[in-house]
Amino acid sequence: MAEINNFIKTIMQNDLNSGKVDAIATRFPPEPNAYLHIGHARAIITNFELAKAFSGTTNLRFDDTNPAKEDKEFVAGIIEDLAWLGYKPNNIFYGSDYFEETYEKAVLLIKKGLAYVDDLSQEEMSKYRGTIVEPGKNSPWRDRSVEENLELFEQMRDGKFKEGEKTLRAKIDMAHPNINMRDPAMYRILHIPHHRQGTKWCIYPMYDFAHPLQDSFEGITHSLCSLEYDNHRILYDWFIENCEMKHVPHQYEFGRLNITNTIMSKRYIRALVDSGKVMGYDDPRMPTLCGLRRRGYTPDSIRNFILSTGLSRVNSTVEAESLEEELRNDQKLLATRPNAIINPVKVVIDNYPEDKVEYLDCPNNQENPDLGNRQISFSKYVYIEREDFIEQKPNKKWKRWALDVEVRLMHAYFVKATSCEYDNDGNITLIHATYDPETRSGSGFDARKPNGNIHFVDASTAKAAEFRLFEPLMLDITEENKDLDFMERLNPNSLQILNGYVEESLANTVPGTHYQFIRNGYYVTDKDSSNEKLVFNRTCGLKSSFKL
Repeated sequence: MAEINNFIKTIMQNDLNSGKVDAIATRFPPEPNAYLHIGHARAIITNFELAKAFSGTTNLRFDDTNPAKEDKEFVAGIIEDLAWLGYKPNNIFYGSDYFEETYEKAVLLIKKGLAYVDDLSQEEMSKYRGTIVEPGKNSPWRDRSVEENLELFEQMRDGKFKEGEKTLRAKIDMAHPNINMRDPAMYRILHIPHHRQGTKWCIYPMYDFAHPLQDSFEGITHSLCSLEYDNHRILYDWFIENCEMKHVPHQYEFGRLNITNTIMSKRYIRALVDSGKVMGYDDPRMPTLCGLRRRGYTPDSIRNFILSTGLSRVNSTVEAESLEEELRNDQKLLATRPNAIINPVKVVIDNYPEDKVEYLDCPNNQENPDLGNRQISFSKYVYIEREDFIEQKPNKKWKRWALDVEVRLMHAYFVKATSCEYDNDGNITLIHATYDPETRSGSGFDARKPNGNIHFVDASTAKAAEFRLFEPLMLDITEENKDLDFMERLNPNSLQILNGYVEESLANTVPGTHYQFIRNGYYVTDKDSSNEKLVFNRTCGLKSSFKL
């Protein structure tokens, strides 16, 4: 795996060298309102790998301060995703674990005259906030006394008010050039049961208030977040200072990672699931980690992809093909290479004995002898890929099969196509051929060279299989579609299902097993697969594909 080197690692090293910190402590703080996607992988890998580089610690902390959107299902999914990526948090915490301490810090700010209960509605608050070029204006309730604010805040906690009727806000500066400092909301009222706290609370802290306090409670040294929180750092520091936190964490921002033709919005991902456009959060076309796992991407391929993109103070976009390349690099020597025919046409070898079945020895991965060998069967009837045969050889570069052309069936014999049978639409339904029994693979026969080497699956032992081929969910942005809603830019060809055959060695394959199907690409056994119906997902194609 690539070594992680970036500006944050340099900061950490300097902080250790100077004695600013004694040890590195980071955290990954997801909100449990959705499944994690590939964008979250950058945050996960950055936090864990940087801490590991200095023998530090990383906590998993669920930002569960908004019960309107959170669910235990997402909590379980996030824990599973981290474990799958190979990361074990030092601790698993929940923002809700700190509700009492957070409430007490809010009371402290009220007592210091730095927080007040506001009666403005959310819409009114937005209007009072001002703009980038215009200062905001004070709320009519900004100058309530400390005593009144304490009483009202306690009544908020006791459920005396309706949602939206009261809000606790920090008292900072409504003319501050940074809009985040214009009396930001600290608590809102939500009469919704919490997935861990039940109905104990009906007021919930806002992220900008709760997050820095949680970092401090846990002793986090370097609070890493994406660049969108850059202008929130001043507020982060304000809360740490004015809440008189004993431990002082520091926030550092890095650029977001965007991937071409990849949806990186939790809202859009949820919309796809809710609308039934995909099979669920783990649909192999989805950018969710559970979707990528089902598609066949491995933890190492994702980690190496993230590390290869680097880390900087600017947002970046990389090609989706880069992730595919990391999968190929990861599985090149690890995946076995059985035969699979995804678009079959049948071949009858007319001069081969009708009832004979013989077994041929072949390596599981020619580039990795340690994976051993297996036996594949051969008989009178076999399947080959439809694209491997053409009636008339078009040119000398055509290194596959055609009428009156001799090729080797991989690990078997030389065969020559003699004629074809067709359906009413002119499609080839059967290829007639003859074989040369002197040319069995390994016999040393070299009197002539075949035109190519074609993989096959023996029809007498073949296992029927479904192959799911994927393209990006989103179409490329063009002049014609750039103004369309994302739902209108969905790729109608993002899923193609083909029915073909695999060799008998895959009869008992289990979900999650990786393969490189000869000349077809990298595949994984899908969770829908069973002994009665084998199902394989194409993770990605081979590095280069044949073109006529």
